Amino acid sequence: MGYARFSTGGQKLGRQLDTLTAAGCRRIFADTKSGKNVDRPELKACHAFLAAGDTLVVPSLDRYGRSLADLITMVGELRRREIGFTSLHESLDTTTPGGRLVFHVFAALAEFIRELIVAGTREGLAAARVRGWGGGRPSVVTPDLLRVARDMLPNPEHSITSIAELLGVSPGTLYNHLPDLCELRASGQDRQFTTQ
Repeated sequence: MGYARFSTGGQKLGRQLDTLTAAGCRRIFADTKSGKNVDRPELKACHAFLAAGDTLVVPSLDRYGRSLADLITMVGELRRREIGFTSLHESLDTTTPGGRLVFHVFAALAEFIRELIVAGTREGLAAARVRGWGGGRPSVVTPDLLRVARDMLPNPEHSITSIAELLGVSPGTLYNHLPDLCELRASGQDRQFTTQ
């Protein structure tokens, strides 16, 4: 089975289709969307159509995956389903021992890069903590902002969402910084009932 994709006005799908036909594909699925677009209906249909023993053929790796990690995930899933994968431009064929080796090297490199990024992030955070920075974005909440919120909360005419919008924070921020928020709301409602 073949899969092709083109996304810009200058690209011609015909060349990809001719290449896949020449490679012996008996059925070809083709998307006309960007590779960055998660919703590729023909790719989903292609994956659903494939059965154990089939081989998915693509003109090149960039026509199939959006990134190396995406590619490794999709080809790994095909392998679990006993479906081969061939990329014509890169001469990569996972139905051969050499092709599988190359793909395992790709996967190992991607994992290595991920681990380097995680390790670098942890080291950066540890160094920042030593310098007194606790991590996360700086807080926009000030004592004055909390005082205004406390004054407004008992008034039932103001919803928590409207108070948060007025103060330029999210409702979750108010809940996080005012542990007694629910009691403040309740005190305003109690006062409303007793005055009526």
